[in-house]
Amino acid sequence: MTGILSLTIFSPLIGVAALLVLSQFGGSRDAAGVNNAARWIALGTTLATFALSILVVAKFNPHIAGFQFVEDVDWFGGWRYRMGVDGISVLFVLLTAFLLPLCVVASWNSIDKRVIEYMIAFLVLEALVIGVFCALDIIVFYVFFEGQLVPMFLIIGVWGGKNRVYAAFKFFLYTLLGSVLMLAAILVMAGVAHTTSIPDLLNYHFDPKLQIWLWLAFFASFAVKMPMWPVHTWLPDAHVEAPTAGSVILAGILLKMGGYGFLRFSLPMFPSASHYFTPLVFTLSVIAVVYTSLVAFRQTDIKKLIAYSSIAHMGFVTMGIFSGNVQGEQGAIFQMLSHGVISGALFLCVGVVYDRMHTREIAFYGGLTSRMPWYAAVFLLFTMGNIGLPGTSGFVGEVLTMTGAYQASTWTAIVAATGVILSATYALTLYRRVMFGEITNPKLADISDLNWREIAVFTPLIIGALVLGVQPGLIFDVTAVSVDHLVEAYKAFGG
Repeated sequence: MTGILSLTIFSPLIGVAALLVLSQFGGSRDAAGVNNAARWIALGTTLATFALSILVVAKFNPHIAGFQFVEDVDWFGGWRYRMGVDGISVLFVLLTAFLLPLCVVASWNSIDKRVIEYMIAFLVLEALVIGVFCALDIIVFYVFFEGQLVPMFLIIGVWGGKNRVYAAFKFFLYTLLGSVLMLAAILVMAGVAHTTSIPDLLNYHFDPKLQIWLWLAFFASFAVKMPMWPVHTWLPDAHVEAPTAGSVILAGILLKMGGYGFLRFSLPMFPSASHYFTPLVFTLSVIAVVYTSLVAFRQTDIKKLIAYSSIAHMGFVTMGIFSGNVQGEQGAIFQMLSHGVISGALFLCVGVVYDRMHTREIAFYGGLTSRMPWYAAVFLLFTMGNIGLPGTSGFVGEVLTMTGAYQASTWTAIVAATGVILSATYALTLYRRVMFGEITNPKLADISDLNWREIAVFTPLIIGALVLGVQPGLIFDVTAVSVDHLVEAYKAFGG
């Protein structure tokens, strides 16, 4: 299976090349036909990438803690191109490839200007994000990690809402500033350890005093990416202004890069510093869970409410990661994967009514169950998943992260548990206001229910949320050995 990871990473670029040829020779002779061809090329490419990611997971041996499908070749400038996956990263590759075809289908009718460029941006973004989860060289990781800012910046800034330029620059500057500090730390690490290989760095024991500074530099980048309180303010603006598919990728995948960074770098490479700063992370996580839940309750825009909900759920993730035990780590990974499915579906639900009414104001709606029964059922399922209803994937991750946090800090888990109550409050209030009651707005009298394309988008997400809710072992069987190895190493040198 040598080369399967590179093929998975760069297969979206084949679609990019096809789209560039289409833009060159398609011209404007038949704009509608060219745009439709671009959509089909993007869909075919993302489906092919998804098939490759399934092959990677199918061939992955979950009984091996180390990296698999390793590729190590000379790269330009004396660096080395190293790729590989373990039980922590392989499922994030699958999640990325799973969501991209759904984003293409969700954008089928809503994006009708610069369609070729839009699809190119998404395909480039897919390649870069998968590269983040596969990189085994810290320089290669940084290139992919920072590279994804460009297509996401364009997706928000070109195809977003009326304040898209402001939101795009805020997103770009926040994340870039934190990553500059990470780059400085990477250069220090390479100079001290005389290697940029991530497997070698995982086995290198940095001086505890140096670990403090390295940890803070990486934390600056990953905390913004999550995002953690108080560096979260870019996310609601980015979500509100981004097109629907952009919000799906932002919440479903890009936020997970911060959590993955903590798991890949902060805990195993700087264990003593991670242990030292755990109280700080717990404090920020609890504030994120409680504060942003209260802020979500006061929102008048559906999309912004779900955006603040995402910040609260990422608080559970960071709490689980820094608990330093198996339950917390497994819960954090599961929560990130589950959140990718559920939050992505919720943003798609918002996109359904926005495409019809061109507003996301909660007060505009009401009584939609009488006109959109199938939509109401889908929205209810993912609302329940978002608040952690047993039987959905959202329940498993929250319970495990709180269990892990309870073992590390009783009060942290108790205070964070109030976030579950708060999430039920704002989520069910939103659902009641949008779905129940009589239709008082005459503009909603003729609103239509889900069409076949929208049903096709929601069906795999519904299956994913329910299957993971009743069969979480599908995830744990893949992650168990790698997580055990991570926790043992952390406790030996830090916890």
